[in-house]
Amino acid sequence: MQKRRLALFPFLPLMRTFNLVLVIALIAAVLSGCSGNPGEVKTVPAVVTSIADGDTIHVKLDGREEKVRFIGVNCPEIAHPDLNIKEQPYGREAAAYTKNRLLMKKVWLEFDAGQRDKYGRLLAYVWLGQPVSGSAQEARSKMFNAELLLKGYAQVMTVPPNVKYAGLFVELQREAQEAGRGLWGRAR
Repeated sequence: MQKRRLALFPFLPLMRTFNLVLVIALIAAVLSGCSGNPGEVKTVPAVVTSIADGDTIHVKLDGREEKVRFIGVNCPEIAHPDLNIKEQPYGREAAAYTKNRLLMKKVWLEFDAGQRDKYGRLLAYVWLGQPVSGSAQEARSKMFNAELLLKGYAQVMTVPPNVKYAGLFVELQREAQEAGRGLWGRAR
């Protein structure tokens, strides 16, 4: 019976090998896409026109206004009475910091796998200078999302599939916590 089955399907061993190679290639592609390894960083330029809160801005992008939510970070909330949202500790400070750093400035937006959230906001990593490699060192010095974490104005908030810098963000938050910066301050 076994010989008869092989005679009917002589390509079966070849198909198994092909499937195995395909699975390995797919796993490698997925893992390399999630690693955050340095490489070419694709961005689009925008100008920040207003600040909604510590982790959400409005930008002028390709001649239109867009609301942008920062990927991977979550700042404490400021009061939004119309939305029945109460102010959280350190929310005002985070919003003021974002306003002082970004208002009316040119930024570069980098998108990840998911470009919009359920509210229709663009999801982006916000770069203060055009990135070259996207390395951890470059993100520390040029990416605003990373800066918010390092200064203690935000906590890590990872929402798949947007995970490109998730590992780095956890490291940056740990540094801020250990140093007692911002919302991690000892007196708070």
